[in-house]
Amino acid sequence: MGSLTWDDTYSVNVKKLDDQHKELIALVGELNNAMIRGKGEEVLGEILEKLLQYTRTHFAEEERMMEIAGYPDIEVHKATHAWIAERVAEIRRNYRDGKATISQEVPRLLERWVLKHIMGTDKDYAPYLDAEGK
Repeated sequence: MGSLTWDDTYSVNVKKLDDQHKELIALVGELNNAMIRGKGEEVLGEILEKLLQYTRTHFAEEERMMEIAGYPDIEVHKATHAWIAERVAEIRRNYRDGKATISQEVPRLLERWVLKHIMGTDKDYAPYLDAEGK
């Protein structure tokens, strides 16, 4: 399990969105650190709840900015957001219902989607948004 931290190569050159991406990465890092300390089970529920709420807020803001900017692939991006939010909600539900316990796969999955999403689809909209995120 890696230690995910912000790197400027993740930047989409929109400060507000970069700050939100940093927060998402920090939440995944918080889970990783808890796992390393053997406290993953104690914090997973809380972190998953934070992550779910934060992704919903972040995705809504990102979509609002893309609409204003006239980003042509917004519908595809929205579908990706919906898929990611559902995966996080599913992990949270399974954990809450006692159907799953934390394993190294959970933080790995979260790291992969955060990085893949930021470095992939988020980088695609970057040229359409200005640095102020308007």
